[in-house]
Amino acid sequence: MNKNSSNIMALAPNSPNKRETVCIFGTGDFGRALGHKIIQAGYPVVFGSRSTQTSSLIPKDAEVLSHAEAAQKAAIIIIAIQRQHYNFLTPLAEILHGKVLVDVSNNLKINQYPESNAEYLAQLVPGAKVVKAFNTVSAWALQSGTLDASRQVFVCGDDMGAKQMVMDIVRALDLTPLDQGSLLAAQEIENYPLQLFPMWKFPILLSLGLTTFFFFYCLTRDVIYPYVYENKDFSFFIVISIPNRICPISALTLLALVYFPGVLAAIIQLYRGTKYLRFPDWLDKWMLCRKQLGLVALAFASLHVLYTLVIPIRSFVRWRISSQIISQALNNETEPLNTTNAWLSDSYLALGILGFFLFVLLGITSLPSVSNNVNWREFRFVQSKLGYLTLILCTAHTLVYGGKWFLSPLSYRWYLPNAYMLSLIVPCIVLVVKFVLIFPCLDKPLTRIRQGWERNPQYSE
Repeated sequence: MNKNSSNIMALAPNSPNKRETVCIFGTGDFGRALGHKIIQAGYPVVFGSRSTQTSSLIPKDAEVLSHAEAAQKAAIIIIAIQRQHYNFLTPLAEILHGKVLVDVSNNLKINQYPESNAEYLAQLVPGAKVVKAFNTVSAWALQSGTLDASRQVFVCGDDMGAKQMVMDIVRALDLTPLDQGSLLAAQEIENYPLQLFPMWKFPILLSLGLTTFFFFYCLTRDVIYPYVYENKDFSFFIVISIPNRICPISALTLLALVYFPGVLAAIIQLYRGTKYLRFPDWLDKWMLCRKQLGLVALAFASLHVLYTLVIPIRSFVRWRISSQIISQALNNETEPLNTTNAWLSDSYLALGILGFFLFVLLGITSLPSVSNNVNWREFRFVQSKLGYLTLILCTAHTLVYGGKWFLSPLSYRWYLPNAYMLSLIVPCIVLVVKFVLIFPCLDKPLTRIRQGWERNPQYSE
């Protein structure tokens, strides 16, 4: 009777002046680091360990007791022990009845066991209230205080009161709790730290594929072709010239791919006459990684800017300019200014500068710290309206730069067009389709569909 009463008392809401004692099973790196942070947040902490001897590594304000003694002092018990050592909890089942057990463990590989560690813990101690939390925060981050990259803490559990108590601790540690629902979500939460940039996988692989393709394409046209037919060695182009062609090509293509799924989704919705049918899986995944595609594109555009800035100091460029000057001096001729070329040069530079400025603006507004401070309408205006304007400016920058070479036979070496011509394919498709979609005959029904109207209402049944 007394034991049950103490458990009920422990689960009562915290008083404003005193926080409930938190018990931590395990004195490893993570347990000690978490205990230190919890003590700093104002919670009394007691450690449960096989050895009750106090170590210099244990926070000085914490008490070290046996597992049974420590469990009796707290309503919340954090299990900072690996799954294979959970069996010691079975004899403590009576003491742990009604307690909140917080599972913080991770595995060595995804889906290592049939059930999650938290569900396994709930099976071992059926009378306890198991909550999954803190597994996405590292011991190093807790010790060093660099929690910027891991400030979110996923929390799940079947008991709402128990989850609330754990989320109160999370907030006290200046972290952000995210309620993921019932304990069934624990498997996904445990897999999360084991995934290496899950949303970045497709953008990175795609950018690597584009880079590899255009590298060998430019190598064939600009290095191998002159060597075979003109016996000229331009192998040094590999260092700056070819990368400075690959970067803008990849940037423009990836930027177009950010907006391509949007126009495809609009076409599908117009065809189906409803927004309540799911898109194909490949389109769903494509739309989910648009932010990452845009940031990779921005990285390529930034590299293009840096490569362009070093062009005047290149040995090849200085040699070519000095050769032209000497040639004019020897022939006693002065080449007049070609105002047409001057206009084209200034125009494509201006378009590139404006396009890059808007590109950077898109990247800044995609950051959580910025996007959280704008409403949905503002965010959509920047990412959609300004995004398409960025695509238009960057496409125009490329067109003005090389438009005069489209009909020149010299641009087709081995019948291969200049690489920048290939980079215009996807952007032009996206812009043409988008231009067609803004016609009132298509824009009005699309707007109605996105507001909930259906051509055939049976699709929503």
